[in-house]
Amino acid sequence: MSKNKYKIAVLQLNLNDKPENNLKKCMQWVKDAAKQGAEVILLPELYSSHYFCQSEDVDNFAFAEPLYSTSFIAFSELAKELGVVIIVPFFEKRMAGVYHNSAYIIDTDGTEAGLYRKMHIPDDPHFYEKFYFTPGDIGFKSFPTKKGNIGTLICWDQWYPEAARLTALQGAEVLFYPTAIGWHPQEKAQYGENQQGAWMNVMRGHAVANGIYVAAANRIGLEKYLPDTNGIEFWGSSFIAGPQGEILAQASVDKEEILIAEVDLSLQENVRQSWPFLRDRRIDKYDEITKRAID
Repeated sequence: MSKNKYKIAVLQLNLNDKPENNLKKCMQWVKDAAKQGAEVILLPELYSSHYFCQSEDVDNFAFAEPLYSTSFIAFSELAKELGVVIIVPFFEKRMAGVYHNSAYIIDTDGTEAGLYRKMHIPDDPHFYEKFYFTPGDIGFKSFPTKKGNIGTLICWDQWYPEAARLTALQGAEVLFYPTAIGWHPQEKAQYGENQQGAWMNVMRGHAVANGIYVAAANRIGLEKYLPDTNGIEFWGSSFIAGPQGEILAQASVDKEEILIAEVDLSLQENVRQSWPFLRDRRIDKYDEITKRAID
């Protein structure tokens, strides 16, 4: 059951191509966040490896793991030990030929509070996710945990107001976005500031439109593991925003950090009473939102 206040954390990390190293590292950072008072802790997208979607390579399917195997076992034990909720984004092998970009929501007793599978799958230069991931099929969810009701979306989902809205309408108090986003180094000078600003602004907009807390965890560093490419420079900038889009905590572009902020449900209720966007929705007029285009 939700408390009136609880603390959330996002971890901004540099990750590499050694799953065992990333697991050990992330577990230590979760411990450090818990020592600082965090009660719900978010890891970056695909925490166990470098961002392998820079290429279409069947060898990268080796990074995938079946449900309830390595990542779940390790973080389940850790969540129980620390008494915290941990959001663990991972590469899921559902069956031969069917893989998802997924996240466990692990409760304070080590049990699974929920599973989310990324719904929107991009296919951009060096973000070739459609090669690897089947779109999620279990929808948008709010997950009740012993710390609070939380919703988890993943990276490309962050651009879609529909995803944020449907999650918020199910009672989520916080939208957590594990993400892996950065610049193509050759484009950074021309487009970088606008790209980074759009990324933050769209999620702050979700916070305002839904009267909800938003937390995004990104990775950092230049990941240049392919020959004859410029790689991707992940821009960090992880943040936590309040229900009016106000920035409560903000990370750098290039340092590993823990961000912690407090979720205050009384404040959220006050904001929604003052700005009753959910009350005034014209749900009787939105049928056409399910169309690809209105011709």
